[in-house]
Amino acid sequence: MSKDLPSEAGIRPVNHLAIIMDGNGRWATNRGWPRLVGHRRGAERVREIVRVSPDLGIRWLTLYAFSTENWKRSTEEVLGLMAIFARYIEREADRLAKSGVRMRFIGERGRLDPKLQRLMAGIEARTAGNDRLNLTVAVNYGGRDEIVRAVRRLAEAVAAGVLDPQHISEGAFAGALDTGGLPDPDLVIRTSGETRTSNFLPWQAAYAEYEFTGTLWPDFTPDELAAIVTRFSNRERRFGAVLP
Repeated sequence: MSKDLPSEAGIRPVNHLAIIMDGNGRWATNRGWPRLVGHRRGAERVREIVRVSPDLGIRWLTLYAFSTENWKRSTEEVLGLMAIFARYIEREADRLAKSGVRMRFIGERGRLDPKLQRLMAGIEARTAGNDRLNLTVAVNYGGRDEIVRAVRRLAEAVAAGVLDPQHISEGAFAGALDTGGLPDPDLVIRTSGETRTSNFLPWQAAYAEYEFTGTLWPDFTPDELAAIVTRFSNRERRFGAVLP
């Protein structure tokens, strides 16, 4: 990986990076291989990007792994993806724990296989004390679904008399989301050439910068990530204000 990374005074780091990892299936299809081969190669890319992220100044990394809409895919592909998720957790648990990575998951877990749910809870507990990199993986996640579930939580609190409706602020709402306690992403990257956000972090990414790259996820390298981080560092972020 290139060592020419942003480090000068005044450079704006990417504190929280979110990635829509797209293009695994197309990567495999282009080579005449089953789509699951692409997903397995994509999991290898995750390992590499997780490894280099702290060196790029990234402290929070959120990856979109499986959306609420992905259930529409073939049973074979869905089951294969779930097996890949489980295998990743089993194989990477020691590495993540030893390298200071805290892993957690967002999304609605009830529909997932019980074994996968246990693996997810286990690695969350095992890495809870780590802080070198905060890795969040979105599984069975959809932004609209997350918002509806957050509204339901707040409504139940109001109905129970423990929350005054007048005290529902942006902060209170953000705290009810799956990402409660996590900072908003500074930068969202989508691979594969698609230019839509696909229901990913619609509330949290309201002020994020976006990068859309034509690179398919299995081909997304640390060098390309470093180049995008460098471009981000040169952007002027105003958040609605006029800077002097």
